[in-house]
Amino acid sequence: MPPVRSSGVLLFRRGGNGVEVLLGHMGGPFWARKDDGAWSIPKGEHDPDEDGEAAARREFAEELGRPVPAAALHPLGEVRGRKLLTVWAAEGDLDATAITSGTFPLEWPPRSGRVQGFPEIDRAAWFDLATARAKIVQAQLPFLDRLAAHVAG
Repeated sequence: MPPVRSSGVLLFRRGGNGVEVLLGHMGGPFWARKDDGAWSIPKGEHDPDEDGEAAARREFAEELGRPVPAAALHPLGEVRGRKLLTVWAAEGDLDATAITSGTFPLEWPPRSGRVQGFPEIDRAAWFDLATARAKIVQAQLPFLDRLAAHVAG
């Protein structure tokens, strides 16, 4: 059985504080009181036969309510965890306070029979690479290293 595929876009910008990346804080009650290790690259699942870059652009727009603000994407490769995640880097800027995320249904509280909608991403923020290393979910750390190598080279 092929792995579940997920693709995303790691948006970055260069400024006075060096390189910063845009991450989204995962929505829903499980993540509500977590900060370090609770931020993610905007991404989502897609069919194995769907073009990964097209899926990454679509998922970015779904999770943030804005299209990727860059024409060119640079591949950062794949990381295999529970899913096979492929990420592209895009240089651009976006107002992190103006996101509008899609939602997902969840029975909450558990076993209550009540289904509520929660945002996929409840907020977004820009982080320098050192801070992003503490904020991002552990499985996505390699993409920060690959981005650092890309912008340095």
